[in-house]
Amino acid sequence: MRPLQTEIDAATGIGVWPVIVENGAGVLWPHDGLNSTSEVYQQIRDTLQALPANVAGFHGFGDMTAQEVADRTGLPSAKADLAKQRQFSEPGVWDGTSEGLQDFLSALAEHGLHARQGGRFLTLSFGQTKADAMAELVKRYQPATTIALGDAPNDREMLEAADFGVIVRNPHAKPLPLLRGEDTGRIIRTQDSGPSGWADAILSLLAGLTDR
Repeated sequence: MRPLQTEIDAATGIGVWPVIVENGAGVLWPHDGLNSTSEVYQQIRDTLQALPANVAGFHGFGDMTAQEVADRTGLPSAKADLAKQRQFSEPGVWDGTSEGLQDFLSALAEHGLHARQGGRFLTLSFGQTKADAMAELVKRYQPATTIALGDAPNDREMLEAADFGVIVRNPHAKPLPLLRGEDTGRIIRTQDSGPSGWADAILSLLAGLTDR
């Protein structure tokens, strides 16, 4: 994520700002150091290794080669290798049965680990959500307005907590259910998916805020 921060700064000149990373499991502050592997991530991996054999079936980034991550994400090999350098969470896929998944989730909970389903991956962390991470940023910077955008179940709390939420259409996943705030227009849904939907929503919201 740090290289992406630097690329965005170089392209826009907006400076290096904090970013919520790894499904909300952590915040990467502008001047923090960044190790290839953190103690939090190592604890997650150690917990997975210690689980009983009868709840096996989770295949995380730590179990995959860079090429496997590239194949599953569509990232170039170099960026897939960077994606394997985790800090706060472990994304992966469940290859077992649906019944086995419930046993796996229960075993994780006994160790304080939580699993959140994103657009493509089941991500394990110690429970902090994107809404929790957003609250850290709001507390530090005290913005006049907060806008959150997302397209997956793990975005729900963040979308509902922001002043304005945008559900970006995701044709590859089941649509999110009606969220708190949609009935008043505080949360909207885009017609387009991906970057196009994101850009249209942001430009529309910014225009509305500027006209106030």
